[in-house]
Formats: sequence, C-alpha cells, structure tokens
Amino acid sequence: MALAKKPLSIGLVGAGVVGGGVYEILAKRRDDFLAVGADCIIKKICVRDVNKVRDFEIGAGTTIVGDVKEILDDPEIDCVLELMGGTGLAKDVVFGAISAGKHVVTANKALVAAYLPEIQSLLNEHPEVSFSYEAAVCGGIPIINTLQQDYLGDHVESVMGIMNGTTNFMLSKMEFEGAAYGDVLAEAQALGYAEADPTADVEGHDVQAKIALIAKLAYGTTVPVSEIPTTGISSIDAVDFEYAKMMNSTIKLLGTAKMNPGEIPSLSVYVSPVVVPQTHPVAAARGATNIVNVTSANLGSTSYVGPGAGRFPTANSVVSDVLRLAHGLTSKPFPVTTEVPLEPDYTSNFYLRISISDTLGIIRAVGEAAERNGVGIHSVVQNHINNPENVDFVVTTELCKYSEVQAMCDEIASKDFALAPPLIMSLSQAELTTRAGRACGDSDAGLYARASHKLHKEASLPVVGMCSRHVPSQRRDAGRAARLPTSVADFDFDFDLTRIHTQGAQEHAHVRKCRLYL
Repeated sequence: MALAKKPLSIGLVGAGVVGGGVYEILAKRRDDFLAVGADCIIKKICVRDVNKVRDFEIGAGTTIVGDVKEILDDPEIDCVLELMGGTGLAKDVVFGAISAGKHVVTANKALVAAYLPEIQSLLNEHPEVSFSYEAAVCGGIPIINTLQQDYLGDHVESVMGIMNGTTNFMLSKMEFEGAAYGDVLAEAQALGYAEADPTADVEGHDVQAKIALIAKLAYGTTVPVSEIPTTGISSIDAVDFEYAKMMNSTIKLLGTAKMNPGEIPSLSVYVSPVVVPQTHPVAAARGATNIVNVTSANLGSTSYVGPGAGRFPTANSVVSDVLRLAHGLTSKPFPVTTEVPLEPDYTSNFYLRISISDTLGIIRAVGEAAERNGVGIHSVVQNHINNPENVDFVVTTELCKYSEVQAMCDEIASKDFALAPPLIMSLSQAELTTRAGRACGDSDAGLYARASHKLHKEASLPVVGMCSRHVPSQRRDAGRAARLPTSVADFDFDFDLTRIHTQGAQEHAHVRKCRLYL
C-alpha cells in the first residue's frame, strides 16, 4: 500500500527491554533515517508506572503517559507500536488502534496467532491501516517480510526451524557438556534466558504460536494454535544425546509446517524435538541462535539464521517495520488466503527411547506392540548395559503416523518391564539408512537388533525377542553359513549391515554369535 511520505508520529506502548531498544535506535539513528526520507518521531510512550526510572534516555519531544487512551485518542499519532506483550490489554491496544485508523507494529506473536482471524477481519474493514509484525517470530531474523514478499512466486513444500532461543541454549549445553536437563534449566534461569515459570519455552508453547504465523504466510491457511500438536523438551535426557551422537545427529526443538502430497493435499503443523543429522543446516545453530529452513520448488533449501531474541535484535526488526511504513513500502500482512485441510496426525520417522528393567522377551513385546499398531521398526540401538535394572535403548521407526507410534508407546508403557513412558521424538528422514548402520557400530545388541529385524523382514522369520546379556561378543569366521533354526537355539549367522541376501534357507554375511528366540 502507498503511504504519504510525511513525518510519522508514533505512540509506543511498552518501554521494557524491546521498547527501550526501539526508542534508542530511532533516537541515535535519526539523522541517518532522515537522510533516506524516513522522519519517525515517538511522540508518546505509555507505561504502567510513569515515575519509574528507565534504562534509556527519553528526549524532550516525547511525553510519558499512563493511560493508553492518550495514544489511541490522539489524532496526531499515525502509528502505534505495541510492545507490552500478553493477550489482554495488548489486544485492546491493537484492536483499538486499527479501529481508530492507526497503523500497528507489534512483536506480540501470542496475540497475533490467537486472534489472527479477528485481526484479518478488522483490517479488511480498515484497508488504509498497515499491520506489521516482523519481530513476532525469531527476533532479529527477517523471516516475516521474506515470506510475505519473496515466496509469492514459489511453492513452499516445508518450513522448519529453531524458533526459541531458550530451549536451543539448553539443548546445546546438554549436547556439548553432557549436562542434565534440570541443571541447564537452572543455568538458563540464572542467565535470564528462561523465566521463573519456564513452561511457555520448555513445553513448546512459544514455538507453537510462531509456527502458526509461519504456516499462515507460507500456505495461506489459518491454523488455530490449539490444534497444533506440541511436545516440549522437559523429558529429554543426556542419554538421548548419546544416542543422537551414535546416529551422527543432534536434537533440536523445531516448529514444522509441511504440505502432505496426495489427491487432496493436506497441511501438517507441529512442534516437537527432532533428531537432526549433523549435516543439516539446523544442526549448526547453537546457543540462543534461531534458524528457519524453507524448502521450496524454485529455491530448494534456504536457511535464515540469526539471534532469536534480545533487546537490539528484536528492536531492529520493529524499527525495520517502522522504516518500511515511513517509506510507504509495507506488505500485506497476510498476502495469501487459502483453505488447506489440516492433518494434525502427522507422518514422520520416529525415535523412541524406551526405559526398562532388563528381562527376557522385551524386544518381542516391543515388536508385537509395533505390529499391532501398524508401526514398522527401522532399527534398534542399545548402549552397553551397566545396570540391568535401569536400561535405555532406542527404536527408530519407518514412516508412520504420530497416533500409531503413540499407541505403540502407550502399550509399551503398560508393560511390567517399563520404567517410564517411552520418549517420542521426530526423526529427520535424511540419511536414515546410513545412520542406522553407523549407529549399530560394533555393539552386539545393536548388531543383533538390526540383524533380527532384517531376518524378520527379508526371510519372513518370526523373530520375537532377545535378552541383551545373552549376546556374546565372539566373532565367527567370515564365509561360513548356518541353516536358519526353527526353535530356540544358539547358532552362528553371517550378517552384512548394508544388505542381507537369502540363498535357500541360508543367510550369508559377516557375523557374531547370537541367541535368537524364535
């Protein structure tokens, strides 16, 4: 929309970390902005406590007020910056500003995601109003304006990213220092990354709102926040990073929106910890860094990386919106509107960490639970057992629906050997086969599990269970073959991690001696 290039009079609501940063940038760079034709003046600042000493210098041309009506009812104010947060009074500010014909710039992802249809409707009633929210997602990364403008001629296949700096800081500490979840949470709180009540961050609710906005821009469909399946990081332990390392991967909390091809395409939007290959750009984002990876028909895979929070990174995005407004270069806030069916029961490969007290028949029980719920097992990985009373092992699945793997895990959790409900994480499909082979390595249990799965899959044998302590470590001579048994027996078999081939009733590969329970 084209706006007249005249001095832009601004009312700022909220003078905290981000609001103060915005004021400082506009004040310090005023001459530079004037030189490019952007005359932006903050006329009034509305705060709860007008007597509070601020951590930034307020110029003589700015008035501090305690009632937001002094901004909303001021005919000289063209634009309202809503930087107070929350969905209560902030909603009144945003809706009141639009209704009064004032442009709005906000960093409030929770508000925009929760009331997106109502905001759209109100903007349709006031087409002269510009609505900008670059700072609402990923702080300093200009992902909102990028999706509003640069992908209109493209077809977005998927968007995934780290959209919360607190959880990425915590997961990075767990990965590189082997720290426990409780310890890194305490450190994040001490450093100011996490709130005293960290629920919004660690349980994924913050990302939930952000991926709803990303999905709207990428696909044109409004996704109610309450309909986005969300799993946080509070159940992740240091042992999960041990297994991820065996897979040449790491763990990231990602917001994901992806199109599901088919006769009637559908859209899946979800938040989950994901086991990501170290070769993927997302894996390289550490500390409080955010990253958004967009896969599209024209551009392929493109990543946008930067600080996801902080005074000046977030303020920079707000100021960018203000400057675009001053130049009359604002984009439509939601340029595409479509109705794509939502599929919350998303399809993925999954990582399941199962905690048990070791006994006979566990693999059999897990395999039977998988079969009953339509889940194909891709591999089983297990570290060396130090305490048979407290054992963790990992099952990775073939592509299946989340509901199927959840039902499988509910069944496993009901077994006497289960110490806790299994942890479920999405597993990136990239390099799945090579990771599974590498994960088995020289582990007897890993070799056994991978081999038994292949025996079952390729030779149609009912391999139903094992006990890891019955797996000796002696190697056998390569090239020997053994007839497949039909009852419980100790036997030798050859197994190649990259392939298995059947000749009659014989298997040829490189072997270990194992006990199969058939």
